[in-house]
Amino acid sequence: MAKEEDGVYDSSDNNAEHPLRTAAVEDLLTVLRKSENGDDLFNFLLDVSTPRELAEIAQRLQVARMLKDGMAYVTIEKKTGASATTIARVSKCLQYGNLGYAVAISKLEQE
Repeated sequence: MAKEEDGVYDSSDNNAEHPLRTAAVEDLLTVLRKSENGDDLFNFLLDVSTPRELAEIAQRLQVARMLKDGMAYVTIEKKTGASATTIARVSKCLQYGNLGYAVAISKLEQE
């Protein structure tokens, strides 16, 4: 599992054994990693997901940022439209997950 040390997130743990880490997922990761143009990446995401799926992923990231900033569930619900269940799931990932949200938020804060 990834870990945080001095505000730096280490996600270098080997996930090669994860059952979802298939050749197809590796191809997807390669496409996402090599996408340098935001419009091309957006168009790819529109093609491979439904508009609702894309909106939900973006919403979860927004929820994660708000939770990290210490916002209350009720405030997050009102501002994002996310359900209490979604907020709780994201919160659980922030606390006990693989630090995926933390790494993503850290990258956004670097911009």
